[in-house]
Amino acid sequence: MMGDVAIDGGTSSPSSSSDKPRRSGRRVRMTGAERRQQLLDIGRALFAEKGFEGTSVEEIAAKAGVSKPVVYEHFGGKEGLYAVVVDREMRQLLDMVTGALTAGHPRELLEQAAFALLDYIEAYTDGFRILVRDSPVAQSTGTFASLISDIATQVEDILGLEFKARGFDPKLAPLYAQALVGMVALTGQWWLETRRPEKAEVAAHLVNLAWHGLDGLEAKPRLVGHRKS
Repeated sequence: MMGDVAIDGGTSSPSSSSDKPRRSGRRVRMTGAERRQQLLDIGRALFAEKGFEGTSVEEIAAKAGVSKPVVYEHFGGKEGLYAVVVDREMRQLLDMVTGALTAGHPRELLEQAAFALLDYIEAYTDGFRILVRDSPVAQSTGTFASLISDIATQVEDILGLEFKARGFDPKLAPLYAQALVGMVALTGQWWLETRRPEKAEVAAHLVNLAWHGLDGLEAKPRLVGHRKS
């Protein structure tokens, strides 16, 4: 059957006749949900390794031990499978970052945001590799850039309160939020490949740059070069 998968069985007994077909194992049918999850796991690994263009429906089906129509039945094709994989990863990252912002002190909030992204990269490496690539298909949650913007919105609210308390223009909070989150995201892409220094040290350096930059923030910064516009 199309939805079946072979499971290794026991060895044949010594009395088995050599001229009779030998059963390679029993077949256990996956439920629709199990098959869907299997295809998602396989697709996720292949997209991370080879990218969208380098992955084929044939390869996904072969690794799952099913025919191509099974993939089409569940996702409508490679594009549909990719879109679901990306949507799930983006929601996972957004949930981890926004869920980490629990402390009251701004510096600790910066630490939590940095750790959340680095935690995601460490635990969901394949997912992050997929997210940082340009997506060839539309997803309901948008692109990686829009995800970073969503995270920046969470930080923006925090910065806005701090700016107001310190006499800075709170309307500039979105600009600084994008800059801070972008810094962490780009550093995360670099750390994805190097994994050095250790995660805690990377987070400490990110916060060091961000916090001391904010600590010495000028209310009305000026340009020092010749160009003024």
